[in-house]
Amino acid sequence: MSWGKLKIIEAWTPPAHWQKIVTLDAHTGGEPLRIYLSGLPKLEGSTILKRRRYMHEHLDHLRTALMWEPRGHADQYGCIITPPVTEGADFGVLFLHNEGYSTMCGHAIIAVTKIAVETGMIPMQAPVTTVKIDAPAGLITSYARIENGHVKNVYFHNVPSFLYAKDEIVNVPGLGEIRYDIAFGGAFYAYVKAEDANVGMTGDDFRELIEKGMAIKRAVMAATPLKHPVEEDLNFLYGTIFYGPALSENADSRNVCIFAEGEVDRSPTGTGVSGRMALHHFKGELEINQPMIIESIIGSSFKATAIKNVTFGPHEAVIAEVDGNAHITGINTFYIDPDDPLRHGFILR
Repeated sequence: MSWGKLKIIEAWTPPAHWQKIVTLDAHTGGEPLRIYLSGLPKLEGSTILKRRRYMHEHLDHLRTALMWEPRGHADQYGCIITPPVTEGADFGVLFLHNEGYSTMCGHAIIAVTKIAVETGMIPMQAPVTTVKIDAPAGLITSYARIENGHVKNVYFHNVPSFLYAKDEIVNVPGLGEIRYDIAFGGAFYAYVKAEDANVGMTGDDFRELIEKGMAIKRAVMAATPLKHPVEEDLNFLYGTIFYGPALSENADSRNVCIFAEGEVDRSPTGTGVSGRMALHHFKGELEINQPMIIESIIGSSFKATAIKNVTFGPHEAVIAEVDGNAHITGINTFYIDPDDPLRHGFILR
């Protein structure tokens, strides 16, 4: 067979009744982001949380089809861009993962900001382009630094982050007593020192991190009810974040987030480091405008800073600024064959 015959495959078109979904794929610090560009029905709802609920109730099979295998994998992450819902916002976003829908996602905000500006969806303005994004957790303002006609990096100001529970102890099956804090940085996390759980924070510790992180998450969920000051839809524990000393000379600390149904964030986790700003600030360990470089399980890093104190409902809170970068990896065209018994995906963890 000549290589020229591959042109026959290249020219192939699928049957008209197959569903076609086009995505743009990127990563932030190694953490993937798959953005739905076309092929998704309109999401109904006057707020982002209502659209999130509509997606869950009516179109969840299109989340699993592109997040799970064979098109995705157990650690895939996604984003849907929607029209804005608040005055002055540029667009809205929904965040998708292996278990469902995030309330906020820092790595996705960084990636979608860079993509929106680089592609011209948002007009580029040097030296900084401001982008306002409606997320399920609230309005996010992000900033793209422009150099030589391109986005050099992105930082964003998160929703208020606050310390919810401090120095709690829970008995975790197989681990015994574990000390934890709970902080909110767009989602609620249980924060545990890695040494207290006797776990490392490298790729070699991947399986152990998942097993211990999920065991702690389940135990904390049973022990500590959560109440967001505004939205009942945010009253859940998203994951466990292990933290400890950095492994590189260029960082102040290392962070590994186990979220959803055992996903391991390859980035330092934008919402997670926002929660850490609140945790350390309200424990007297971090001043306002004192930055921290926090590295991930693969050594990628975000710079996080608590830039000001605010009040959020009954909580003293901080506004966290998170700084990172993203890179586009490709555009994908996916088809869903209605006769495929695995058309809506499957997951192995």
